[in-house]
Amino acid sequence: MRSTVMLYDETIAGARSLACALDVRTAHISVRDLIRERVYEEVQEYHCSATDCYRGLVEPTQVERMLNGSTLHWRRQIDWKVQYHRALTAFERNAFFIIVGERQVTSLDEEIDLAHDTTISFIKLVPLAGG
Repeated sequence: MRSTVMLYDETIAGARSLACALDVRTAHISVRDLIRERVYEEVQEYHCSATDCYRGLVEPTQVERMLNGSTLHWRRQIDWKVQYHRALTAFERNAFFIIVGERQVTSLDEEIDLAHDTTISFIKLVPLAGG
């Protein structure tokens, strides 16, 4: 089975934007593999674009943001494997969570059933100012 699954980024406040569309070849995918596919797609898209701004599931570290903002001041190659491992760590630390349809997935090894109308949202949690 081959289908396109739309992934969305959402905030707790309800803002929603299309993150990316994934071409998947199976009817099931683990949360771990879903994150891998998303991160790989984002990094490839960045490498193929003319923009210096990388927008991914995991953002630059706080030190990188302080030094560079969200925009990279030089064109650099991003290692998708590094970003992937950072995303896995972020998921495990509840920096974001994933909703498939109306259900939250909680484990990296959990299997997701994919259909042409499956809605997958990544809800990014933003730390409160002052800690």
